[in-house]
Amino acid sequence: MSEPYSKKQGNLLIVLHAHLPFVRHPDHDRFLEEDWLFEAITETYLPLIDMMRRLTDEGVDFRLTFTVTPPLASMLADQVLQNRYLAHIDRLIQLSQMEINRTQGDSQFHPLAWMYYNWFRRARQLFADYYQCNLLTALKQFQELGKVDLLTCGSTHGYFPNMEENRRSVRAQVKIACDRHEELFGRRPLGIWLPECGYWPGDDEILKENGILYFFSDAHAILHGSPRPKYGVFAPIACPSGIFAFGRDLESSKQVWSAQEGYPGDSVYREFYRDIGYDLDYNYVRPFLHGDGNRTNIGIKYYRITNGTDQKEPYHPDWARDKAAEHAGNFMFNRERQVEYLESLLKKNPLIISLYDAELFGHWWYEGPQFIEFLIRKIYFDSKIVKLTTAPEYLKENSKFQILTPSFSSWGYKGYSEFWLEGSNDWIYPHLHEAGRRMQELAIEHVHENSNHLMDRALKQAARELLLAESSDWAFIMKTGTNVSYANQRIRTHLNNFLKLYDEVKRRQIDEKYLAELEEKDNIFPNVDWRVYAS
Repeated sequence: MSEPYSKKQGNLLIVLHAHLPFVRHPDHDRFLEEDWLFEAITETYLPLIDMMRRLTDEGVDFRLTFTVTPPLASMLADQVLQNRYLAHIDRLIQLSQMEINRTQGDSQFHPLAWMYYNWFRRARQLFADYYQCNLLTALKQFQELGKVDLLTCGSTHGYFPNMEENRRSVRAQVKIACDRHEELFGRRPLGIWLPECGYWPGDDEILKENGILYFFSDAHAILHGSPRPKYGVFAPIACPSGIFAFGRDLESSKQVWSAQEGYPGDSVYREFYRDIGYDLDYNYVRPFLHGDGNRTNIGIKYYRITNGTDQKEPYHPDWARDKAAEHAGNFMFNRERQVEYLESLLKKNPLIISLYDAELFGHWWYEGPQFIEFLIRKIYFDSKIVKLTTAPEYLKENSKFQILTPSFSSWGYKGYSEFWLEGSNDWIYPHLHEAGRRMQELAIEHVHENSNHLMDRALKQAARELLLAESSDWAFIMKTGTNVSYANQRIRTHLNNFLKLYDEVKRRQIDEKYLAELEEKDNIFPNVDWRVYAS
């Protein structure tokens, strides 16, 4: 084993941001966009949980930070979606059994069919037997063991800099998120991942109101802050409010993020874009497609990247595993050299903050969970220089921090708001701002009224519809040009639902049947506090 953690020269803080938009359609037997959740469970969340179980059982100490956003947490806790995931993984088990039979005698693809079959069965065992269909249970266990630091996010991942016209909407995004986190995880969150790392000066005051101690930002939030940061992004800063900001290290992030320059683009890794949903005979895969019959990714992929050419070669799991180990060793080596250089320059132990979307690991980069496990083991057993940490541990071990006001920033294209505010999506914001003003109006009018159960239900649902419309995912989808019709439909549906409820509340004539239908479908935040809009 390497030197004790306390004697190491530098700290590595890895944050995995687990987020998906709230997609729940109980009015359909199967809904295409619900597969976003099911794919992430199978390919990212369960592999990472299985990895952490294995490390814990073997006594390998580790520290990881996870954002579990309120939309994702609410979906993971939802019984309808839990049951649908069981049906989803059972279909994959059935298909992988068929693939074992179809590939019989094929030395290249038959072992891969067995690989998928074994993993799908393991995934079902973890999901149903170990965690009774609720993966939040697993995350809470690792939190209680001190291995994992769980963060919250904006309640529906609303992009704060584009919501500054109505600060009460930002305040609602934060408070409702913290309330929901406490309901699901049993404790108030100390940290938050600002949606899209979007920071607007003064937002830290709202975080402080809700008991948040620290947040994560992109590098230039710190580097462009005032005054100039003495230690760059290699130590957290204290905002004037007393809230701490941790800035992203660009070097370590790029090494993993970039498909061209980073690890995930290596030729031996699994090719995401070759799936049997497209490759095999249509009549064979048709029972596993959605009702519209369109081909789509199913989740069984037999090819490797193969230097980016169109002619793909079969995937070799052993080659890919060895490469993941090699890349983990390279990542640790680079962080050790980075720590040595920074320590000589800064005259203090540096903190390297590596921020990633969790879904990169496993879903997009199939070998990503293996990479993280190899990295943890190498740091634990081999490194005399770097230790893994979390924000609370680092803050507890250090007492002096520079006071600095971060700058407006995000981790999006060019570092500001261009990705969420441009020609494809700018039309949504006047409507969101007006809905925010109207929600504030309703809250102020009714905040001091005596309890009226039906009116309270209507105000809660109005808040839910507004929050769901504010999700930054819809603007993101419009910008990327994928699933645009769905994003448009979601924005328009939630705003129309909100406006109808607004009119009914103003007239004090609530259509209880319509309200019940919305409560059943858009059931996020059962105890949402609509009064926050009047604060």
